[in-house]
Amino acid sequence: MKENICTIPVNEVFEQNDGCPICRMRNLIEAKYVDYITGPAMMEPDIRIETNRLGFCERHFGMMLTSGRARLPIALTLDSHLIDVREKLLAKKPDKKTLEAMQALENSCFICNYIEPHLARSLETVCLSYKNEPEFRKLYEAQPYICITHYRMIVQNAKKPLGKEYDYFVEVTRKLVKKYADALQNDVIAFRDAYDYQNAGKPMSQETRTAIERTIEFLTTRPAGGNLKPLSGT
Repeated sequence: MKENICTIPVNEVFEQNDGCPICRMRNLIEAKYVDYITGPAMMEPDIRIETNRLGFCERHFGMMLTSGRARLPIALTLDSHLIDVREKLLAKKPDKKTLEAMQALENSCFICNYIEPHLARSLETVCLSYKNEPEFRKLYEAQPYICITHYRMIVQNAKKPLGKEYDYFVEVTRKLVKKYADALQNDVIAFRDAYDYQNAGKPMSQETRTAIERTIEFLTTRPAGGNLKPLSGT
Protein backbone atom coordinates (compact mmCIF):
# COMPACT_ATOMS: atom_id res chain seq x y z
CA MET A 1 0.00 0.00 0.00
CA LYS A 2 1.38 3.41 -0.92
CA GLU A 3 2.45 5.47 2.09
CA ASN A 4 1.28 8.71 0.49
CA ILE A 5 -2.35 7.62 0.86
CA CYS A 6 -2.26 8.95 4.40
CA THR A 7 0.21 11.80 4.24
CA ILE A 8 -1.18 14.25 6.78
CA PRO A 9 -0.55 18.03 6.49
CA VAL A 10 0.32 18.43 10.18
CA ASN A 11 0.73 22.21 10.10
CA GLU A 12 -2.67 22.67 8.47
CA VAL A 13 -4.30 20.46 11.09
CA PHE A 14 -2.82 22.56 13.91
CA GLU A 15 -3.73 25.84 12.25
CA GLN A 16 -7.31 24.98 13.18
CA ASN A 17 -8.31 25.68 16.75
CA ASP A 18 -11.38 23.54 17.35
CA GLY A 19 -11.27 20.40 19.47
CA CYS A 20 -8.42 17.91 19.79
CA PRO A 21 -5.84 18.25 16.97
CA ILE A 22 -4.87 14.58 17.21
CA CYS A 23 -8.51 13.61 16.74
CA ARG A 24 -8.50 15.75 13.60
CA MET A 25 -5.41 13.90 12.37
CA ARG A 26 -7.01 10.55 13.14
CA ASN A 27 -10.20 11.61 11.36
CA LEU A 28 -8.23 12.61 8.25
CA ILE A 29 -6.45 9.26 8.17
CA GLU A 30 -9.73 7.42 8.68
CA ALA A 31 -11.49 9.38 5.94
CA LYS A 32 -8.60 8.79 3.51
CA TYR A 33 -8.76 5.02 4.11
CA VAL A 34 -12.54 4.91 3.71
CA ASP A 35 -12.16 6.79 0.43
CA TYR A 36 -9.31 4.52 -0.64
CA ILE A 37 -11.06 1.25 0.14
CA THR A 38 -14.33 2.27 -1.53
CA GLY A 39 -12.47 3.19 -4.71
CA PRO A 40 -10.23 1.26 -7.11
CA ALA A 41 -8.34 -0.37 -4.21
CA MET A 42 -11.18 -2.87 -3.90
CA MET A 43 -10.06 -4.36 -7.20
CA GLU A 44 -6.43 -4.83 -6.12
CA PRO A 45 -5.77 -8.53 -5.41
CA ASP A 46 -3.46 -7.91 -2.42
CA ILE A 47 -6.02 -5.59 -0.84
CA ARG A 48 -8.84 -8.09 -1.39
CA ILE A 49 -6.79 -10.77 0.34
CA GLU A 50 -6.47 -8.52 3.38
CA THR A 51 -10.12 -7.42 3.43
CA ASN A 52 -11.21 -11.06 3.05
CA ARG A 53 -9.11 -11.95 6.09
CA LEU A 54 -9.78 -8.93 8.30
CA GLY A 55 -13.23 -7.69 7.31
CA PHE A 56 -14.41 -4.36 8.71
CA CYS A 57 -15.80 -3.16 12.03
CA GLU A 58 -19.34 -1.82 12.32
CA ARG A 59 -18.18 1.80 12.32
CA HIS A 60 -16.19 1.47 9.12
CA PHE A 61 -18.86 -0.53 7.32
CA GLY A 62 -21.17 2.36 8.23
CA MET A 63 -18.71 4.98 6.96
CA MET A 64 -18.26 3.06 3.72
CA LEU A 65 -22.02 3.03 3.18
CA THR A 66 -22.38 6.75 3.92
CA SER A 67 -19.30 7.84 1.98
CA GLY A 68 -21.28 8.68 -1.15
CA ARG A 69 -19.31 6.20 -3.24
CA ALA A 70 -20.93 3.49 -5.39
CA ARG A 71 -22.29 0.49 -3.49
CA LEU A 72 -21.13 -2.08 -6.06
CA PRO A 73 -17.48 -2.16 -4.89
CA ILE A 74 -18.72 -2.76 -1.32
CA ALA A 75 -20.89 -5.63 -2.57
CA LEU A 76 -17.90 -7.15 -4.38
CA THR A 77 -15.81 -6.96 -1.22
CA LEU A 78 -18.61 -8.54 0.82
CA ASP A 79 -18.97 -11.30 -1.77
CA SER A 80 -15.33 -12.40 -1.49
CA HIS A 81 -15.28 -11.86 2.29
CA LEU A 82 -18.34 -14.12 2.69
CA ILE A 83 -16.62 -16.81 0.60
CA ASP A 84 -13.68 -16.62 3.00
CA VAL A 85 -16.01 -16.84 6.02
CA ARG A 86 -17.97 -19.76 4.61
CA GLU A 87 -14.90 -21.75 3.62
CA LYS A 88 -12.84 -21.16 6.77
CA LEU A 89 -15.44 -20.83 9.50
CA LEU A 90 -18.59 -22.62 8.38
CA ALA A 91 -17.42 -25.58 6.31
CA LYS A 92 -17.32 -28.00 9.25
CA LYS A 93 -18.40 -28.45 12.84
CA PRO A 94 -16.73 -25.68 14.88
CA ASP A 95 -13.70 -26.70 16.94
CA LYS A 96 -11.56 -24.60 19.29
CA LYS A 97 -9.43 -23.23 16.45
CA THR A 98 -12.49 -22.21 14.44
CA LEU A 99 -14.11 -20.49 17.41
CA GLU A 100 -10.89 -18.59 18.09
CA ALA A 101 -10.80 -17.51 14.44
CA MET A 102 -14.42 -16.30 14.71
CA GLN A 103 -13.59 -14.27 17.79
CA ALA A 104 -10.52 -12.79 16.11
CA LEU A 105 -12.66 -11.73 13.15
CA GLU A 106 -15.12 -9.98 15.49
CA ASN A 107 -12.28 -7.77 16.69
CA SER A 108 -10.53 -7.12 13.37
CA CYS A 109 -10.97 -4.42 10.73
CA PHE A 110 -8.91 -3.56 7.66
CA ILE A 111 -9.23 0.20 8.26
CA CYS A 112 -8.64 0.06 12.02
CA ASN A 113 -5.44 -1.91 11.35
CA TYR A 114 -3.95 1.00 9.40
CA ILE A 115 -5.15 3.99 11.42
CA GLU A 116 -2.94 3.63 14.50
CA PRO A 117 0.38 2.97 12.69
CA HIS A 118 -0.17 5.98 10.43
CA LEU A 119 -1.26 8.09 13.38
CA ALA A 120 1.90 7.10 15.26
CA ARG A 121 4.01 8.32 12.31
CA SER A 122 2.04 11.57 12.21
CA LEU A 123 2.61 12.02 15.94
CA GLU A 124 6.34 11.67 15.36
CA THR A 125 6.07 14.50 12.81
CA VAL A 126 4.21 16.58 15.42
CA CYS A 127 7.03 16.06 17.91
CA LEU A 128 9.77 16.89 15.41
CA SER A 129 7.88 20.00 14.31
CA TYR A 130 7.50 21.08 17.94
CA LYS A 131 11.23 20.59 18.47
CA ASN A 132 12.45 22.32 15.30
CA GLU A 133 9.81 24.88 14.29
CA PRO A 134 9.07 27.80 16.67
CA GLU A 135 5.91 28.72 14.76
CA PHE A 136 4.55 25.19 15.08
CA ARG A 137 5.32 25.25 18.80
CA LYS A 138 3.04 28.28 19.13
CA LEU A 139 0.29 26.47 17.20
CA TYR A 140 0.61 23.42 19.43
CA GLU A 141 0.50 25.35 22.69
CA ALA A 142 -2.52 27.37 21.49
CA GLN A 143 -4.72 24.28 21.02
CA PRO A 144 -7.84 24.23 23.21
CA TYR A 145 -7.13 20.70 24.38
CA ILE A 146 -5.91 17.20 23.56
CA CYS A 147 -8.26 14.35 24.45
CA ILE A 148 -7.17 11.90 27.12
CA THR A 149 -6.55 8.99 24.70
CA HIS A 150 -4.35 11.03 22.39
CA TYR A 151 -2.57 12.61 25.36
CA ARG A 152 -1.48 9.09 26.27
CA MET A 153 -0.47 8.29 22.68
CA ILE A 154 1.57 11.44 22.12
CA VAL A 155 3.41 11.06 25.44
CA GLN A 156 4.26 7.46 24.53
CA ASN A 157 5.52 8.45 21.06
CA ALA A 158 7.39 11.65 21.97
CA LYS A 159 10.54 10.52 23.78
CA LYS A 160 12.65 9.46 20.80
CA PRO A 161 11.95 12.40 18.46
CA LEU A 162 12.12 15.04 21.23
CA GLY A 163 15.17 13.83 23.14
CA LYS A 164 16.15 16.36 25.82
CA GLU A 165 12.99 18.40 25.24
CA TYR A 166 10.74 15.47 26.13
CA ASP A 167 10.11 16.43 29.77
CA TYR A 168 9.27 20.04 28.87
CA PHE A 169 6.94 18.91 26.06
CA VAL A 170 5.13 16.43 28.31
CA GLU A 171 4.59 19.06 31.00
CA VAL A 172 3.22 21.56 28.47
CA THR A 173 0.89 18.88 27.10
CA ARG A 174 -0.21 17.75 30.57
CA LYS A 175 -1.13 21.30 31.54
CA LEU A 176 -3.06 21.73 28.28
CA VAL A 177 -5.05 18.56 28.96
CA LYS A 178 -5.60 19.28 32.66
CA LYS A 179 -6.78 22.84 32.03
CA TYR A 180 -9.51 21.53 29.74
CA ALA A 181 -10.41 18.68 32.11
CA ASP A 182 -10.78 21.22 34.94
CA ALA A 183 -13.07 23.35 32.77
CA LEU A 184 -15.14 20.30 31.82
CA GLN A 185 -15.54 19.37 35.49
CA ASN A 186 -16.88 22.85 36.23
CA ASP A 187 -19.26 22.68 33.27
CA VAL A 188 -20.59 19.25 34.29
CA ILE A 189 -21.17 20.53 37.84
CA ALA A 190 -22.96 23.57 36.42
CA PHE A 191 -25.15 21.28 34.30
CA ARG A 192 -25.97 19.16 37.35
CA ASP A 193 -26.74 22.20 39.48
CA ALA A 194 -28.97 23.66 36.76
CA TYR A 195 -31.52 20.96 37.66
CA ASP A 196 -31.65 22.03 41.29
CA TYR A 197 -35.06 23.52 42.04
CA GLN A 198 -33.39 26.74 43.18
CA ASN A 199 -32.09 27.27 39.64
CA ALA A 200 -35.34 26.47 37.85
CA GLY A 201 -35.89 28.77 34.90
CA LYS A 202 -32.36 30.17 34.85
CA PRO A 203 -30.73 30.11 31.38
CA MET A 204 -27.81 27.72 30.75
CA SER A 205 -24.64 28.88 29.06
CA GLN A 206 -23.52 27.10 25.88
CA GLU A 207 -20.66 25.52 27.83
CA THR A 208 -23.07 24.13 30.42
CA ARG A 209 -25.54 22.91 27.81
CA THR A 210 -22.87 20.96 25.90
CA ALA A 211 -20.92 19.72 28.94
CA ILE A 212 -22.00 16.08 28.64
CA GLU A 213 -21.23 15.76 24.92
CA ARG A 214 -17.88 17.52 25.21
CA THR A 215 -16.84 15.38 28.17
CA ILE A 216 -17.72 12.18 26.32
CA GLU A 217 -15.66 13.32 23.33
CA PHE A 218 -12.72 14.21 25.62
CA LEU A 219 -12.84 10.76 27.24
CA THR A 220 -13.52 8.63 24.13
CA THR A 221 -12.15 10.65 21.13
CA ARG A 222 -15.59 10.42 19.49
CA PRO A 223 -18.68 12.63 19.65
CA ALA A 224 -21.56 11.25 21.70
CA GLY A 225 -23.84 9.15 19.52
CA GLY A 226 -21.12 7.61 17.35
CA ASN A 227 -21.40 10.00 14.39
CA LEU A 228 -20.38 8.18 11.20
CA LYS A 229 -20.16 11.27 9.02
CA PRO A 230 -16.82 12.96 8.33
CA LEU A 231 -15.82 14.58 11.63
CA SER A 232 -14.17 17.91 12.31
CA GLY A 233 -10.86 18.17 10.49
CA THR A 234 -11.83 15.84 7.60
